[in-house]
Amino acid sequence: MALLAELTHRCPLQCPYCSNPLNLEKVAGEMRTDEWLRALREAADLGCMQVHFSGGEPTVRTDLEELVAGATEAGLYTNLITSGVLLDEARLARLVAAGLEHVHLSFQDAEVPGGDRIGGYRGGHEKKIAVAAMVRAAGLPLTANFVVHRQNVDRLEAMLDLAVEIGAHRAEIANVQYYGWALKNRAALMPTRAQLDHMTEIVTAARERLKGVLVIDYVVPDYYAQRPKSCMGGWGRRFLNISPSGKVLPCHAAETITNMEFDSVRQRSLADIWANSSAFNRFRGTDWMPEPCRSCDRKEIDWGGCRCQAFAITGDAARTDPACGLSVDHGLLVDAAVSESAADREEFVYRRYGAAAKEPVKA
Repeated sequence: MALLAELTHRCPLQCPYCSNPLNLEKVAGEMRTDEWLRALREAADLGCMQVHFSGGEPTVRTDLEELVAGATEAGLYTNLITSGVLLDEARLARLVAAGLEHVHLSFQDAEVPGGDRIGGYRGGHEKKIAVAAMVRAAGLPLTANFVVHRQNVDRLEAMLDLAVEIGAHRAEIANVQYYGWALKNRAALMPTRAQLDHMTEIVTAARERLKGVLVIDYVVPDYYAQRPKSCMGGWGRRFLNISPSGKVLPCHAAETITNMEFDSVRQRSLADIWANSSAFNRFRGTDWMPEPCRSCDRKEIDWGGCRCQAFAITGDAARTDPACGLSVDHGLLVDAAVSESAADREEFVYRRYGAAAKEPVKA
């Protein structure tokens, strides 16, 4: 089991595909240090083996070193998911001393203009290159994450070259998943079918060329799929997410299902929520499934696909994931991919507090 600890929604970057909810949590609503430390101990007792410190940008929390140390003391493997732009050598050294074991560094592009524009943060790309060097000098394993979409996919080969240049052990080539901010920006982000096919060719060739040098994870957009992904390994099976305010979620996008309520670790123990909460049990296992999922021989492989996507496309989280070619709603996904990949839109609605209702703006 793994825990994603979203320490905060505060972030200096403004990525238009951010997985955080549209209604961002303000600092006053964030869990205190002692609350996070208790949650980390409870996660370890529950059987979690690793914790991924995320956000927002987790390094805005001044207590991050204390949280890393608490997780290490509880026996959890610690990974920092970061934009890197707030890190310096002294802070990284303190995190390593506290027990940090891995860094997951996000990139918005392979070059300065695209990286800074997409992230909405001037100087961000060059800072990330510097931070990658710091991470490797500290002796930590490094994963480089590249979120790809229509406006940067033509530089995919350069992204893979960059991952090798900075000494990453692993590169994640992750197509945008369209929930929250990404759904709001879908017409500016959706790749064409031709772009996706070319992307797959590049990744396949790179995996062969870089075997033994770089592990490449590749996530395609569901909008071009015929079968749904096994989202988080199945709802409430081996993953949990704690939001900045303490809500316990079966996946990082679950709050986009606006008609569900999620319990808080501030009021209930993590073990109680995991075992007994209505949210975790709602889509756990296979009994909840409608047809054709219920009769499908893949139902214990993909576990019904993505509930957040079913809600985003149909308004009903209990419907068959539209990514499945057997879903009666599959055409909605296909039509959206075709129309929005052809949209003449480059402007983003940037991820900002209070920006959810705004129109796209030029960078």
